[in-house]
Amino acid sequence: MNLSRVIITILCVLSILHTSKAENDTDSLFTRVSEATLSEDGKLDFPQLATKYGLSVEQYDVTTEDGYILTIFYVAKDFNATNTPILLFHGIIDSCYTYMLRGNTSWVYTLAEAGYGVWVGNNRGNLYGRRHVTLNPGKDDKFWDYSLHEIGYYDLAATIDFIRNKTNSASILTIGHSQGTSAHFVLTSMRPEYNDRIKLFVALAPIAYLNNLEPPVSIAAAAGPAIAALLKTLNINELLENHSAASNLVTLLCSKGVVSYVACGFGTLFPLAGFDPAGLEEEFLTGVVFGHYPSATSRKSLVHYDQIVLRREFAQYDYGTIRNLAKYGSESPPAYNLTAVTVNVALFVGSSDGVSKLKDTEHLNNILPNVLQYKVMELKRWNHVDFVWGKDIMSEYLYPPVLELLEKYRN
Repeated sequence: MNLSRVIITILCVLSILHTSKAENDTDSLFTRVSEATLSEDGKLDFPQLATKYGLSVEQYDVTTEDGYILTIFYVAKDFNATNTPILLFHGIIDSCYTYMLRGNTSWVYTLAEAGYGVWVGNNRGNLYGRRHVTLNPGKDDKFWDYSLHEIGYYDLAATIDFIRNKTNSASILTIGHSQGTSAHFVLTSMRPEYNDRIKLFVALAPIAYLNNLEPPVSIAAAAGPAIAALLKTLNINELLENHSAASNLVTLLCSKGVVSYVACGFGTLFPLAGFDPAGLEEEFLTGVVFGHYPSATSRKSLVHYDQIVLRREFAQYDYGTIRNLAKYGSESPPAYNLTAVTVNVALFVGSSDGVSKLKDTEHLNNILPNVLQYKVMELKRWNHVDFVWGKDIMSEYLYPPVLELLEKYRN
């Protein structure tokens, strides 16, 4: 069975589970079994996880221009100190947890220890972004009518402005990973005033162009239209709803020690993100990561990325000729104008990244007008998620150059 058939089969199973949620997830078999196999860090919520490692946490709600309500967290060693604000923005099917999962070697802990006021964002749709002023995510399909475009144009913008207002700062520092970088490129290309509201943007595993993907990622992308059509036929607009039967099944299957490590690590994560079992060990993946990952997203988000792959262009969402004419005034969606991205940018890329390929990041580096640093990580095995989850290697190879850059733009 080839990869595309495997993906379609999995999505069919997940779609069935999506429509047959347990009446009480707390008492469901999936929840009880999966929690029993997770470590403590795999079970704690974000404030509990940060508090466990000696950090102080505050929680806030941010409401976007189009009505989505996002929970964000402020983390610091000392709330009374004057802490330079920095925003961490996560990737697709992910959440704020990604920057805290390594505990006292995580991004959040490291930046807080260095005296920064760390703001950790969430985009619409995930477990901390599942609210709206009028729409019900469980009943209104319109809630899920978004992709990376809206995440950048609305979510990131609202989060940055909230932090600026809360800290009385004209501009802030930001770090993005994967889709979090795409959101930055969307925002700063389409709303140029935000180039002045960010002092420095550190892009980890940046994604704009996806022209040089290799199997199995390229095979999965080729199967994308068939998968999207299936999901649309089944009227599935939300994928992997948190605490649903589907997401609990993923947690269950991926948190059972060595068997899960082989299936979910070697069988799924490494083929897609890049092979690095040394940086992503069994206990961490099966005991911690899969307690918090993946998080819910929209079908449209995956379709948009698939369009970027197949069209070989970092462009807005393609609605089809008729709708494109009405929305954009052209038959094809316009490309994001990355020459308008004048914010200071640092690009950090990995040689073994299965998604953010070196040829594509080199192309991005050549187009962006103000790249301060383009760094290929020294370790040849550095993959897509090592930038947020890599064991020890972040402390040794990644944090020093990033902290050095940030210090230059500190208040």
